[in-house]
Formats: sequence, structure tokens, C-alpha cells
Amino acid sequence: MTLELWGSALFAGLVAIGVTLAIERFGGRIGGLIGTMPSTIVPASIGFHLSSSSEAAREALLAVPFGMAVNVLFLWSWAILPARIAGPARLPKVLAGALAIWAVSAACCTLALDTLSIDLAGLAAFTTLVMILVGGWACRGAPPSPPGHRKVGIVSLLSRGWMAASAIALAVWLSDSSPLLAGMASVFPAIFMTTMVSLWISQGEAVQAGAVGPMMLGSTAVSVYALLATWSLPELGLVWGSLVAWKGALIFATLPAWWWVQRHPAASRAG
Repeated sequence: MTLELWGSALFAGLVAIGVTLAIERFGGRIGGLIGTMPSTIVPASIGFHLSSSSEAAREALLAVPFGMAVNVLFLWSWAILPARIAGPARLPKVLAGALAIWAVSAACCTLALDTLSIDLAGLAAFTTLVMILVGGWACRGAPPSPPGHRKVGIVSLLSRGWMAASAIALAVWLSDSSPLLAGMASVFPAIFMTTMVSLWISQGEAVQAGAVGPMMLGSTAVSVYALLATWSLPELGLVWGSLVAWKGALIFATLPAWWWVQRHPAASRAG
């Protein structure tokens, strides 16, 4: 294992722990936006460039918006499946259903992209735009989500970090041999999955359900980062390039998402 792989994985794991802590502290709507700011994609993008050719790294980054679109479906399943699943062991059933939706969608997306012979930049940008529209629509109907009031156990915190770290390590390892798979692996919903499960267990369904819409909208920042990073990292270097892409994602995605969520408060639609 290389240094860049372990470094990227460790950073991703630490970030994953902080994501759900933010949601538990600030509530699902605001915490959901904070938690979806570009985080694990930053070490993943650096790892792509350190461990593979520039062209392979660009292809992996262009695959990220498609992976995030699949993640939007994963998040949306957490809004629709709980109401349709009754009886015992609801959480495992919802988790299994959401992962099945993600796996089928990710496989179809990867196969479709692998058959295309065109440059993916334009299609990736269009996919990001569609995600913004869908996420904005989902926020308008999001239920209220108060901050959590229960202490989260250390096992839960460590599991979040471990799953995210594993996904990023796999993505960096795949980046040179299979850039498309690396791009998809880099956005495996490890953080989203551990967030939904942990919030359901520790804080209840209200906090978890209210985070879905804002997380769908906020996750577009990751796609924006990836699109900007295809230019900024080769041109400005890994440090400054990452910083420019991160700030660009904040300006063009996270801040507008914050404004939209404030403009459509959940409480006014609860009833």
C-alpha cells in the first residue's frame, strides 16, 4: 500500500466521523448541508493524481458526478422506503433496499459510461445540473428535522470512519487500472449510509428523514468540485488546485444550497 492511499483513506475516515456529528449538532437540514461539503473527494482527487496518469485521473474525476447522481437515488430511497416498510427489523430492510438500489444503479451507470466513446465533461456537467434541480425540489418537501439529543457511541463513530476510509482506499487503488470504477468507488455512499443508519439508531427517524433533501442538494458540491478539479489540479498543482476547486464548490453549490434551504423552511410545510 502506498503512502498516498493510506493518507487519503485516513483523512476520509476522519471527515466521515465529523459529518454525522454536524447533523446531530445542527439538525438534519443545516447539518446535512455542512456534511455534504466536499470532503472525502479532496484526498481522493489528490490520490488519483499521485497514483495514476493525468488522463486517468481526469477520467476518474469526470465519473464522480455520475456516481453522485446514483447517490442521490440512494438518499431518496431513505425518504420513500421507511414509509413503505412495516413490521420488525425495519432498519435492516430499508438499508438492504437502499443498497440494492445503489448497486443496480451504479452497475448500470458504469456499464453505460464504459460504452461511450465521447468526452464525458459535457455530460457530467449536465448530470450535475439535473442533480441541483432534483435536490432543490426534494428540499421543498423535506420534513422538519430537529437536532439530535442523544450521545453517539464510539463504535458508531469508528464504523463511519472505517467505511469511508475503505471506500476511498479502494478508489485510489483502482484509479490507474480502472478510472471509471475508481470514480464510482470514490463516491460510494459510505458516509451517507453510516449517516442514515447512525441517525436512525441514535436520534430517531425524524432527524434522519429531515436530512435527506438537504443532503441530496448539498451533495452537488462534490460534483462541482470534481468538475473544477479536472482543470485546477493539473494547472495549479495539488494543494492550490484542491483549494480552488473546494472554494469554487462552496461558492457555486454549497452557499446557493444554503440559501435555498433557508428560503424553504421545513416547519412552514409541516402539517
